[in-house]
Amino acid sequence: MTLTATTSHTVGPYYHIGLTWLNRENLTVEHTLGERVVVTGQVVDGNGEFVNDAMLEVWQANAAGKYDHPEDDQDKPLDPNFMGFGRVPVDADGRFRFTTIKPGTVPGLKGSTQAPHLVVLVFARGLVKHLLTRIYFEGEPANVADPLLECVPAERRGTLLAKQDASGVYQWNVILQGTDAETVFFDY
Repeated sequence: MTLTATTSHTVGPYYHIGLTWLNRENLTVEHTLGERVVVTGQVVDGNGEFVNDAMLEVWQANAAGKYDHPEDDQDKPLDPNFMGFGRVPVDADGRFRFTTIKPGTVPGLKGSTQAPHLVVLVFARGLVKHLLTRIYFEGEPANVADPLLECVPAERRGTLLAKQDASGVYQWNVILQGTDAETVFFDY
């Protein structure tokens, strides 16, 4: 007997039917507070082939380090012009680009502080469930003491770091399927 995943057992490519109305490639508006950043990259599989039907879902804190969520009870200001959420589809070559703000630091467990980061969910065909990862910003001083980055082997941390190019755009790729360069994904 052979077991085959059916459309109800995979997160893609059928998510386009119900999720695309929330696509937002610019998470900011004119009056959003904070440093604007552009993140661009490509989603590729373990063979280096682009994944042309992926979608990234981005969640993040605002520039002050507060999430627009009822469970964030920090005494930090909310930005009424920033909800910290967007869905970004890839193009035919697996490329994506989005604009957001660099988030502030947020509290971690046991009094620790998490470095500025974006939480990213990756949806694509063939995935039984979406993948969870993070984007950190290369050169950010708070990266050194980030409790989650400390859990990642030093040789793998680079897969979570967006690197700024000469034009100021942050480059970060999602690499799937078990190669040495595979993006670090987290269990949840």
